[in-house]
Amino acid sequence: MSASIEIREGYSPQNPETLAAYLSGIDAVRAVLGGEPPQWTIAEVGDGNLNLVFIVKGPAGGVAVKQALPYVRLVGESWPLPLSRAHYEHMALSEQARLTGKLVPHIHHYDERQALIVMELLEPHIIMRRGMIDAVEYPRFADDISSFMARTLYFTSDLALTADRKKAMIAAFAGNTALCKITEDLIFTDPYRVAELNRWTSPELDTYAARWREDGELKIAVSRLKLKFLSSAEAMLHGDLHTGSIMLTPEETRVIDPEFAFMGPMGFDVGAIVANFLLNYLAQDGHVESPGARDGYRDWVLETLERIWTAFREKFLALWRENPTGDAYPISLFAEAEGAARLEMERQAYMDRLWADTVGFAAAKMIRRILGLAHNIDLEWIKDRELRATCEARALTLARDMMVNTAAYGSIATVMAAARQVRRDIAHY
Repeated sequence: MSASIEIREGYSPQNPETLAAYLSGIDAVRAVLGGEPPQWTIAEVGDGNLNLVFIVKGPAGGVAVKQALPYVRLVGESWPLPLSRAHYEHMALSEQARLTGKLVPHIHHYDERQALIVMELLEPHIIMRRGMIDAVEYPRFADDISSFMARTLYFTSDLALTADRKKAMIAAFAGNTALCKITEDLIFTDPYRVAELNRWTSPELDTYAARWREDGELKIAVSRLKLKFLSSAEAMLHGDLHTGSIMLTPEETRVIDPEFAFMGPMGFDVGAIVANFLLNYLAQDGHVESPGARDGYRDWVLETLERIWTAFREKFLALWRENPTGDAYPISLFAEAEGAARLEMERQAYMDRLWADTVGFAAAKMIRRILGLAHNIDLEWIKDRELRATCEARALTLARDMMVNTAAYGSIATVMAAARQVRRDIAHY
């Protein structure tokens, strides 16, 4: 953590009273809202870990305003955080919009000094995690998120970019070190040691937490993943791609909040989606209204997860075949028939390696949401503590095996089968 709160000339945190005056000076925003500032309504709605978020509505329309604070909102001023994360979020959103169009919110205005972004108000979209807790099905999501991941990861990788352009992207995101440090500590380190900010369902999971801290095999496995996170600048990542960073309706998907963006291993983004679907699947028993009431929804969760990975793999490979423009695997080396066949074999092997990374990173994301600082409401909102602990014990057991026995999970089908099996095997924490 930094030693002191950042002080930036001209920066001041907004509130509903000051924000109206600020927005009134931005023509593009006034055009969206319509009317005059006294006709606007402003509400601070941020429930995330880091930032201020406002919803502003006028006679003609609305906008969302996100402003970085110079500290971690979840913890307070004892944990300073650079305002520059808004710069990286804006840069990532701009690149994602170029590559995926309407799968991210439109930006109306960006203010570097104020670390503030004014963007499209997403209504009636809701946070996906909340919808899944309520057992809402999203028929378009698998297609949308697989397209988002395939296009953002492929087109920012060495498979599509020349070496100079790729290195320029690495340089552009290299300064987002504070957000990467949060990931490095909270995901790959703290859950496996005594750390002040760790928390879990206690005392029910005390023995699990202790075992995870003493598990040498697990700590080696997570350290290998951390090394890959630190050293493999494969593509531009969203960096925090979970169901809390997605707003959607059954017909439309938007990916939000890429302030953790950096150049890293592709499996980290894909693994985050896998982890959140597995956590939701294993949390459903804590939200069921009556026995058997959510059996169909649990099936939908796993079937959608299967469609996500299958579609992602197919789309990524199609992009590679159609756009072999990067300096990796130069197409001129594989022009003859035998070479083309060998390249196709290598493409399949590449995706198998990416899947193995995905399995490991998914496991790490699951463990951190139960034994670390920031938890998922999928599990946190289970009111019965013993039932919550049981759901969490299942997730921890599955995640540990995925991380230390990754080779046993050679397909999405094996992950699905293991999730179903651990739910049957563990009846009580």
